[in-house]
Amino acid sequence: MGSSLYFVYHNHDFYDRSIAEVIEAEVDETTEMEDMNGNKDTLYAQQIVARLKNGDRKGEEIQLDNEYSNSGAYDQPYHSGDELFVTIDKNHSGSEPLSGHIEEVKRDKYLMIMAWVFILLLLIVGKKQGLYSLITLVVNAGILSYALDVYLESNDVSLLAVCSIGVILFTVISLLMVNGLNEKTYAAVVATLIATFTTLLISIFVVSNTAGNGLRYEEMQFLTRPYEMVFMAGILIGCLGAVMDVAITLSSSMFSLYEKDPSISIKALTKSGFDIGKDIMGTMTNILFFVYISGAIPMLILYFKNASPLGFTVTMNLSLETARALTGGIGIVLTIPIAIYVSIFFVNRKRAAQ
Repeated sequence: MGSSLYFVYHNHDFYDRSIAEVIEAEVDETTEMEDMNGNKDTLYAQQIVARLKNGDRKGEEIQLDNEYSNSGAYDQPYHSGDELFVTIDKNHSGSEPLSGHIEEVKRDKYLMIMAWVFILLLLIVGKKQGLYSLITLVVNAGILSYALDVYLESNDVSLLAVCSIGVILFTVISLLMVNGLNEKTYAAVVATLIATFTTLLISIFVVSNTAGNGLRYEEMQFLTRPYEMVFMAGILIGCLGAVMDVAITLSSSMFSLYEKDPSISIKALTKSGFDIGKDIMGTMTNILFFVYISGAIPMLILYFKNASPLGFTVTMNLSLETARALTGGIGIVLTIPIAIYVSIFFVNRKRAAQ
């Protein structure tokens, strides 16, 4: 941990781009603005003096200009100690101070700190299971990255097919590694895959029979690949997490009931499973809805602040998120009976083996 943090604080020479640390930052101009809709904002012009941390001019000072606003849509103020990626002006003469332009902030040290906070909390709370969860997270991220690379490098590969293979691998690796090789895990794996792909088939059927009416794909307009396929792949990956959570919760609960009372009847086991499913169904559906909708809040505020009609704003910004949330909700509801009956199948098989 300490070595990784030390590295990100002293890794400037490993970057090809020039990095400068802010040593002085002063605002020399302020402008008040108001648009036709009554939205007020303040623009600031900031003069920055920074010291280069790498490259041939390491140690030299560079002067930078920065403009930012209170709204901070595409800009931000900089302060002493901030590290910035910069470009150095090539037409600079030896008699003039070094000048350049700001590209972006160097954020790797903040990301490393957050990553270690996440890892430590995961290990403290989850202990051995937390470690396995961390390993599966890294493995799954690698699988997803490889799947996307395969898709981008070949025009003949279907993104939906690639993601389907990825979903199978995600499910098997995640559940087997975290929960071990046992009937409970097998039931969760089977239930997750059945529910996830059933949800996908329902989504494809609905979208194809409605010609995608009501779905606004404007946010995907710069894609050079079929955006309907990208949207479906997103639905497949998006609903997997919620479906997997419900499946393992139900299978664990039902096997726990069976292990406490091996003579429990199938009717009582089924009733208990549905009672548990009803308890988690509402919360999981709401969580999924909030996760998808929360990402659209900045754009909703921007549209409303610029006097856009409610219907137009919601249609433009929430059509895809709402579709994803509804699809995920369908997946959660479908998972409950599927996980219950799959778990009962494995319970009966375990009974027969004893």
